[in-house]
Amino acid sequence: MPHDPESPLMPHGGYENLRSYAVAEAVYDATVVFCDRFIEKTSRTHDQMVQAARSGVRNISEGSGAAATSKKMEMKLTNVARASLNDELAKDYKSFLMQRGLRVWPKNSKPCLAMRERLKHDIFPNLPPAPKNKVVLTGLAGLAEFVSKADPELAGNAMLCAVNQASYLLKRQVESQSRDFKEHGGFTERLHATRVQARAEQEGTPLCPICGKLMRRRTAGKTSSQFWGCSAYPNCKGTRDIEP
Repeated sequence: MPHDPESPLMPHGGYENLRSYAVAEAVYDATVVFCDRFIEKTSRTHDQMVQAARSGVRNISEGSGAAATSKKMEMKLTNVARASLNDELAKDYKSFLMQRGLRVWPKNSKPCLAMRERLKHDIFPNLPPAPKNKVVLTGLAGLAEFVSKADPELAGNAMLCAVNQASYLLKRQVESQSRDFKEHGGFTERLHATRVQARAEQEGTPLCPICGKLMRRRTAGKTSSQFWGCSAYPNCKGTRDIEP
């Protein structure tokens, strides 16, 4: 949602526009198709894989909402989303392939690189018509359909590529959230700053141009002239002239 600079709430929402969310959502939808097709519904693995994929996408949206009042919770939930995909779901897809004697594509192999390139796009541009009786991944938007028709090795490796892509994007997202917290602080600091600003406006007291804290009237020793000095002096030496 658009951020109101006058509100003490932190920027939040807008998760639908994140690429990490789009990939995680596609992974969830395709995982349901994959599990229904290749894994017995009575198996615990079926439910665990679906729940791990669901956790990956739902924790992104929940973290985005929590960001309004807690940057810490936003980072925590984003990292939970990443862990569900990277440390649980990816391992299950790899186990599926290995336990059936199917090939796990090395990450820098030609088929893996080609699959990853397809998944970077919702619909891969300039894709030639698929040969007859051949299943082709058209892009991220076609992942679930591809999994519903591809053989187990192709489907499993496509899902591994998609899960790894989502995990990478979420890792970058957590790092970005951490940098933002270091630079701008969290909700408590913003709430305090908003209150300080309101007090300053009520009392006609300016804020320090350096640190943003309230200023106090001070008197210069030699000239006896008055000026505004930061209340955090001597840690902050911000000053302002007193307007007549």
